[in-house]
Amino acid sequence: MSVDEVTRAYDAVIVGGGHNGLVAAAYLARSGRSVLVLERLDHTGGAAVSTRPFAGVDARLSRYSYLVSLLPRKIVSDLGLDFRVRGRTVSSYTPAEREGRPTGLLVGGGEERTRAAFARLTGGDGEYEAWRRFYGMTGRVAERVFPTLTEPLPTRGELRHRIDDETAWRALFEEPIGVAVEERFSDDLVRGVVLTDALIGTFADAHDPELAQNRCFLYHVIGGGSGAWDVPVGGMGALTDALAAAARSAGAVIATGHEAVRIDTDGRTAEVAYRTADGEGTAVARHVLVNASPRELAALTGDTAPEAAEGAQLKVNMLLTRLPRLRDPDADPREAFAGTFHIAEGYRQLATAHAQAAAGELPAAPPSEIYCHSLTDPTILGPELAERGYQTLTLFGLHTPARLFDRDNDAVREELLKSTLAQLDAHLAEPLADCLATDADGRPCIEAKTPLDLERDLRLPGGNIFHRALSWPYAGPDTGRWGVETRHPNVLLCGAGAVRGGGVSGVPGHNAAMAVLERD
Repeated sequence: MSVDEVTRAYDAVIVGGGHNGLVAAAYLARSGRSVLVLERLDHTGGAAVSTRPFAGVDARLSRYSYLVSLLPRKIVSDLGLDFRVRGRTVSSYTPAEREGRPTGLLVGGGEERTRAAFARLTGGDGEYEAWRRFYGMTGRVAERVFPTLTEPLPTRGELRHRIDDETAWRALFEEPIGVAVEERFSDDLVRGVVLTDALIGTFADAHDPELAQNRCFLYHVIGGGSGAWDVPVGGMGALTDALAAAARSAGAVIATGHEAVRIDTDGRTAEVAYRTADGEGTAVARHVLVNASPRELAALTGDTAPEAAEGAQLKVNMLLTRLPRLRDPDADPREAFAGTFHIAEGYRQLATAHAQAAAGELPAAPPSEIYCHSLTDPTILGPELAERGYQTLTLFGLHTPARLFDRDNDAVREELLKSTLAQLDAHLAEPLADCLATDADGRPCIEAKTPLDLERDLRLPGGNIFHRALSWPYAGPDTGRWGVETRHPNVLLCGAGAVRGGGVSGVPGHNAAMAVLERD
């Protein structure tokens, strides 16, 4: 619906139709507020979308965001969303070579299988027992912290008291996560598997004194109160389609192809100027919620921009005619790729890759992790592809900061993709290229996105999937009550850059809506 077809005065205008903006729109509209969502693109969803990236191929992939952990069931229930997730039977598989023989570590399939896998890799039960103790500790933290994400921000002291575990507090909140990893685990591969959750989209060393890696780790282990990462049934677009439907059914107006260009506010009333293919217009509102990055918010309001953000990941989508066979004779590809498949993510390998990237070089052995959505949820494949045994693979590469692509994004992307896949091929019994499907034009079904690609396509600042460095989930000097407040009383930040933002959670959207409802 065009803005020109409706009244131009609203209780709330939401800038950006990504999942957080849609959550806020649905909550506010269900509370009887008049709501307008302005979305620059011709569709809603932002980075949480499903698309058919390969010409003439009936496979609907989660092109950017791809797994769900941080989305509270409260939001799904409150908004009556027709959205489901499925758990993965396998948590992870990490291929390795020990004494010249291919092997690996499978985590999942029950406690006894996991214990046996640790013993096969490490020669004893010590690492598995350390694993159980460590993740028992993080599980208890998750149970206490996750419910606070949709409540007003606790103070640091209140959160510490709520966790009520000084050992866990020190390990996760005060010391670099590398200290906890090295104190608890001895095996290099096991250490690396643990550390990876601290490095998703975060360019940091295990011992970074700024603790960016700790904040990243925390958000990756608290999701759902358990840390489990689930597969969205129907792909990530199923979530944002459900959110858009919920917002519309509650009365919100969603105007795609409408790009907000300026916000003027006196603290009580705001005007949002926008442009379309047909011209320009203005919408008036009592509240404006910005589902965009803090830098975009500053550009819209004319405020000083915050420090530039930088992304550090490679995202690769693939469609295969079959899963490749593995060199590890004890590994079933249908299990190994069902969870997170770790590549070049030993502890020393991760440190080396970080050091090389920090020196301005592409990692010689790029670390990455892969999973197969279609093993858990085959609905993303057309019936013919599913019947023929086709499968998807999603790869997420680490330690590739945006600065590495500045000299020639296309050339560096190709070089990095080649070396990343070579690391995978080293653990396969057949080349991955032999398993790739082809599109209607005969091209291999594989696409790669660098941080610069994400900045161009989605306006993620520096390609940073979190919009800026993740924050601790407690109040600070300038965080406000809900972590969404800005210096303008009636302008709120409801995107990933809000406190407790990042990931596909809907939490900033929920919290911005709650802040509005409290004030009215």
